[in-house]
Amino acid sequence: MRPSQVPADAVTSSGSGLDPDISPVYAEPQVHRVAVKNDLPVARVEKLVADHTEGRTLGFMGEPRVNVLELNIALKDLVARARRSTIR
Repeated sequence: MRPSQVPADAVTSSGSGLDPDISPVYAEPQVHRVAVKNDLPVARVEKLVADHTEGRTLGFMGEPRVNVLELNIALKDLVARARRSTIR
């Protein structure tokens, strides 16, 4: 990825440093790494990201965002279910 392609939220933080959201553009390059790390299909992780992406507030305020906290909880649950199913 060229420096000009790096999303702004990848190199900046919110005023509090606790912002639970990232842009879908920033989530996209992380999908493959997360899928490999958790032994999941890339398409499944892409779907999780899509499922946890929220649009603009009231359809026009702000930018689309991925709720990272909810995404991580869903990912953890998916990995646990996948591991339980392979053990059986």
